[in-house]
Amino acid sequence: MSDAMRAGTVTITGHGGDEIEAYLATPLDAAPRGGVVVIHHMPGYDAATKEIVRRFAANGYHAICPNLYWREAPGADPDDAAATARAQGGVPDDRLVGDVEGASAYVKGLDGANGRIGVIGYCSGGRQTFLTACSIQIDAAVDCYGAFVVNDPPPQMAGMKPLLGLAPRLSCPLLGLFGAEDKFPSPEEVQTLSAELDRLGKPHEFHSYEGAGHSFFAVDRPSYRPEAATDGWRRIFDFFGKHLAA
Repeated sequence: MSDAMRAGTVTITGHGGDEIEAYLATPLDAAPRGGVVVIHHMPGYDAATKEIVRRFAANGYHAICPNLYWREAPGADPDDAAATARAQGGVPDDRLVGDVEGASAYVKGLDGANGRIGVIGYCSGGRQTFLTACSIQIDAAVDCYGAFVVNDPPPQMAGMKPLLGLAPRLSCPLLGLFGAEDKFPSPEEVQTLSAELDRLGKPHEFHSYEGAGHSFFAVDRPSYRPEAATDGWRRIFDFFGKHLAA
């Protein structure tokens, strides 16, 4: 496998037929490959998220990240777009699912696509990954410290609802990566979710890292924890390698 790739901005058809921006990275070799949809964190569609997309391409996947804030703030800097989206109540759940479904369809249409799709998200994107996996058919999902799957959000995020009741509809194996010192989600919330998935017989694999809190994958933030992130990336690629192979 070569790590040579092509990366840049594309336009995809999202929820309701809307044309939205997305960032795409694709390997240049012709081997058949799975696709990964990256759901960006609450701070938005930023340089660090685009680096994650390229990391998946360097490891042999077609990878794409839809700009979830494109409608609210087309062309805005990530911080400004995130602030605008939050001021309008955040991304509606149905629109999120439609945008991820559109990104998945785009990747499935690329040359060399094997038809298998994984979804991964960080922070709010972790919650949205669980939502996606319970709303449409995908092949593998990775929730990186997604909050408010189990508990109610704070009042300023009233448009966001807990998702635990959707667990019977989980369509694929789920990998969860969490910080043991995180408050959103707390270890108790993680345990509650795991217990419910156990009860339902849903395949899942959860790991919590001591000494890590929220956003421990974020290399550009003080919350970054190299040891936890390194192990987390190893688990992500093992997991997608198992479930997205041709």
